[in-house]
Amino acid sequence: MASLDLFAGENNDVTRFSERAYLLHGYVERDANAILEQLREVIKQSPLRQFVTPGGGKMSVRTSSCGDFGWITDRKGYRYTDTDTITGEPWPAMPAELKELAETAAKECGFESFSPNACLINVYHPGAAMGLHQDKDESDFSQPIVSFSLGLPATFLWGGLKRGGSPHKITLQHGDVLVWGGPDRLRYHGVKKLADGQHPLTGNVRVNLTFRVR
Repeated sequence: MASLDLFAGENNDVTRFSERAYLLHGYVERDANAILEQLREVIKQSPLRQFVTPGGGKMSVRTSSCGDFGWITDRKGYRYTDTDTITGEPWPAMPAELKELAETAAKECGFESFSPNACLINVYHPGAAMGLHQDKDESDFSQPIVSFSLGLPATFLWGGLKRGGSPHKITLQHGDVLVWGGPDRLRYHGVKKLADGQHPLTGNVRVNLTFRVR
């Protein structure tokens, strides 16, 4: 793949790093306090948990969801449900402010009709990682993925449409937003092991919100 610098756009606050993939630098930084406060309320209703994969391994990130649907994994496979399997209750409603921020970020990148109905919450502690994978449990691949990063910096891995090869490494800072869709929608992507550190708002963790259309 070409150097990321070749994809830089005219707006210094936005980097286009593939045909339809964008990094919005610091896009939600000023909203971080409000976002984290809303997440605390969501997690009170649907607590964070470490899922088990179909292969029996335990994921290193701690996860919850909000919206009409939540993403889960267990021995039966990866899927969305309309009910939290821990509480037996519907997933907490997606805060309107979060939904609006995700929709606005998508519009900034040319995805005008994005209206997410699921938000996956991943909390990374030092040493946690996410292996290269595709987001393919959704029913409509014409809709993009919008991802918020808060707290400790992380190294995002951007691969190809097939497994293998050497993925790009993109540093994500507090407040950054990724948006990808179109021909890039099914790119393999992941996150390297989180390094130890401290952030004024999140302590020694990274919080990631991924907005999707189920």
